[in-house]
Amino acid sequence: MLNSPISGPHAFFCLAHERGYFAEAGLEVEFAAGDGAASVVPRIPQEGFDGGYGDLCALIKLAGLRSDNCPVAVHVAFNQTPLTIGVRMDGPVRAPKDLEGKVIGGHPIDAAIEAFPAYALKAGIDESRVSILRSTTSMATLAEDVLNGHADGVFGFVHTIIAALAGKGIDGRAGLRFLEYRDVVPDLYGNALMLTPDFIKQHPDAARALVGAVNRGIIETLADPEAALRATERMAPKFARHVDGPRLMGTLHVEMAHPEAREIGIGDIDDGRLARSIAMLAQSCRLPYRPRPEQIFTRAFLPPVALRARPLALHGRDGAANRVERSVA
Repeated sequence: MLNSPISGPHAFFCLAHERGYFAEAGLEVEFAAGDGAASVVPRIPQEGFDGGYGDLCALIKLAGLRSDNCPVAVHVAFNQTPLTIGVRMDGPVRAPKDLEGKVIGGHPIDAAIEAFPAYALKAGIDESRVSILRSTTSMATLAEDVLNGHADGVFGFVHTIIAALAGKGIDGRAGLRFLEYRDVVPDLYGNALMLTPDFIKQHPDAARALVGAVNRGIIETLADPEAALRATERMAPKFARHVDGPRLMGTLHVEMAHPEAREIGIGDIDDGRLARSIAMLAQSCRLPYRPRPEQIFTRAFLPPVALRARPLALHGRDGAANRVERSVA
């Protein structure tokens, strides 16, 4: 189960599928559309999926609330959190503390809402003075409400908010400023590939093959994002070049570009960061149980360090990447 319908940020899954890397590894992989990076996490075991792609903070919270049969991350794609609060560029919110007394909208189980207690703790925000308006309406509508002054902010992923507005012909970068979680809580990670404990126990070779195929997909997406976008277009019924292209490039340049990945590769994590993230979420979210790091992540199925994908900057931003950026700007 993916965190949403297939779109630009899923390009590496699409490229791996199109080039036969899953089949070559003896796997049959089917992608189902989820409804958010946080809400997908509990749905994995509840609905019988072998695995999913969702937010690591949401995984920590689930493990702290109900550790039984909780998925385990086997590859952390986003080594920087994409979580944000979008506020009006010319509005009253200029800094995190300004959120007090304001109304912030978001989807009912939005990853940014789920991690907001940690953000508030580190930013010195009185969380009780922030009103969260949960709504099932579209992200585009939630963001437009901010632009129109009907709400003070919107929770979400930076590139998801921008893409939602772009789909309606609105330049989100011009109308919104973003209070990005990574500026306040840099220890947090983002989306990860996670598998159920039963699948890991019963099919360790398949888990290793799955992670290896995803790693190949990321490497080749970094090398040729245009090819990855073409593969995505063939799998995504609602693909839009002017929306999905920037979303992919933003993902490669930001969420998958933390400096630590230059040493350990995309997919792995820093044990200290994970431990601090767990402690922070356990405290701020008042979790009844503090999960152990090994309950959240295992690197047992990652390729050797030398074979792991590295951030885009290390690929020299070659002509292919530059052409894609120009074509989707």
